[in-house]
Amino acid sequence: MSDFIYYLVLIFWSAILGLLILASFNWTLGIRRKYVEILLKIFEFGRVKIEKAERHLRLKEAEDAVIDNLHSVIDKKVYVGPLSSQLEVPSIPRNRSYDTLKKEFHLWDTTDFIKSGIEAIIEDEVTKRFAAAELPSWNLLTRTNKNHGFISYRLSILWGIGWILRYLILLPIRLFITFIGVSWLILCTSIIGLFPEGRLKKWTYCQVSLMCFRILARSFSAIVTFHNKENKAKGGGICVANHTSPIDVVILACDNCYALVGQNQGGLLGLLQRALARATSHVWFERFEIKDRSLVTKRLREHCQDSSKLPILIFPEGTCINNTSVMMFKKGSFEVGGIIYPAAIKYDPRFGDPFWNSSKQGYMHYLLMMMSSWAIVCDVWYLPPMHRQEGESSIDFSKRVKSVISKQGGLVDLEWDGQLKRLQVKKEWKELQQQEYSRKIMGD
Repeated sequence: MSDFIYYLVLIFWSAILGLLILASFNWTLGIRRKYVEILLKIFEFGRVKIEKAERHLRLKEAEDAVIDNLHSVIDKKVYVGPLSSQLEVPSIPRNRSYDTLKKEFHLWDTTDFIKSGIEAIIEDEVTKRFAAAELPSWNLLTRTNKNHGFISYRLSILWGIGWILRYLILLPIRLFITFIGVSWLILCTSIIGLFPEGRLKKWTYCQVSLMCFRILARSFSAIVTFHNKENKAKGGGICVANHTSPIDVVILACDNCYALVGQNQGGLLGLLQRALARATSHVWFERFEIKDRSLVTKRLREHCQDSSKLPILIFPEGTCINNTSVMMFKKGSFEVGGIIYPAAIKYDPRFGDPFWNSSKQGYMHYLLMMMSSWAIVCDVWYLPPMHRQEGESSIDFSKRVKSVISKQGGLVDLEWDGQLKRLQVKKEWKELQQQEYSRKIMGD
């Protein structure tokens, strides 16, 4: 028995060591992609079973309806409602003064406004971007489609095997890899901090950064496909990308070395920030500084003016959006004056939904959800560098960059501010709608 445990431990540590070596040098044996191909076949099997069960259910409901009609012996009078002519809404008279408004106002004058309000609720483009998008078919994870129920014993057995695989095998291994990656990052950056400033320190940090973030990417079985690598961000520039998840940083840092921007934190994040700051130049702000727009812009501009420093990585949306759209970019990143390197990130939610709903999920809960998913599969497109044109405002420049990113990633381009997830609508926006309604009533 002791020999068996010895060999089991030896195999485990050999596998972990081999995984870390492969991650460090960005090598792959193709096992993860084969794993994803097998998952797709299982998902397809589940989809067929679910669709067959839904067709059977609809057929049974139709048969029951026919039987109910045949056995119906009570002739009920059905009220069909008013005639179509009774539903016609007279148009609001044009060129009306206040006096005529008092005389000619009818209750149905409000129907246009009521209709607009109902349409705004039904076709809401904003709040549905702050919740996980519903999958068309079940992916055997906890989150299911709304119509899912018991389908078949085979599908239930597959789900049970998947649960054991994800929580009892993959999750412990991924947590261990995370511990190794974070510890290695802290140790290496502490050593690099002792190096004198120069090209050697920068080169060493870039190699260590790529190695550590590739190890961390393995902690949730990330499979990332990078496109157009010739457009990667270079020193003195700013890389801007759409924001879905905190792991966006890990995804992008697997292929390029960046200077990060953010507020000084405490705890584990603060420890990582201090370790990274010892090794290279990052832009960390104190709480009172982050509210000073001019100070933030000045610090970013100073960093970008030095081409020997790493490119800055920024997510201008300022919050996570659910991988279906891109919302308004904050203009601060586009006032700096450096070269903008856009990057579009698109995740495949079939293997695990990377969206972080920070208003409902804590950070640790979110990380647990990521590490217990099947995998994180995504594509990253590096887009050609963009410059602010002469006479172009920072707002117009940000909209142009956002449009390019959304088009490449197949995302919906929205003008709304992503901070509406946490804040109320501005008073000025409400007043604009009130003015528009008043013009319609007065007939302008």
